[in-house]
Amino acid sequence: MLRICYSCRGHLFILNPIFMASFQKGILGGLSGKVGTVIGGNWKGIDYMRSKGVNGNKNPTLPQLTQQLKFKLCINFVQTMAGLVAISFKPFAVQKTGINSALSYTLQNTVLGVYPLFTIYPSVLVSRGDLPNALAPLVVMGAGSQLTYSWTDNSGVDNAAPNDKAILAIFCAAFNQCIYTTIGADRNAITDTINLTTFEGKVVETYIGSISANGKSVATSIYTWQVTVS
Repeated sequence: MLRICYSCRGHLFILNPIFMASFQKGILGGLSGKVGTVIGGNWKGIDYMRSKGVNGNKNPTLPQLTQQLKFKLCINFVQTMAGLVAISFKPFAVQKTGINSALSYTLQNTVLGVYPLFTIYPSVLVSRGDLPNALAPLVVMGAGSQLTYSWTDNSGVDNAAPNDKAILAIFCAAFNQCIYTTIGADRNAITDTINLTTFEGKVVETYIGSISANGKSVATSIYTWQVTVS
């Protein structure tokens, strides 16, 4: 089983936990790099060791190819909104980054199809948390590639506050790009607009979420359906 993680510099590492061990400062404390068949490093302040991978001549199995393709599909998607999910998945990121949490959720819950024809279903999450989301959200495509979101103010429901901010996300599969906001209009403003000139003429998937003013609470996103950018 592979363990997927990101360093603080955004580099992806795939660690084999079978041969990995954390250790305290000592004779091997702070080891970084390869010594013989042992590789040492540090991830999020934790020193670790693992064995060097064994090169083999065997062709990958179908399950391996399947997992590799799913992983590639999901990471390509998540990377389009890395700045967003680093924040919007943080409440569920226990001992990992928000990006890693989003990647894990997407990989485990959103891939459809049979190898090699995989796709991510449109209603994937772009934020995840326990804050109440906007109520009854709608999107309307207007002139000049302006997408307008509207919703009903549900301030006071549980911990929903009037000054919670809207999270807007628009994904364009044709370009594999995402436009998003992390600090949108207030919940009690009941509307917000985002310019999609970059995606003019393309079909896009739209999403809305909410985040508290202090950034500590996030709502699980709602898929607000597909539109064609005019």
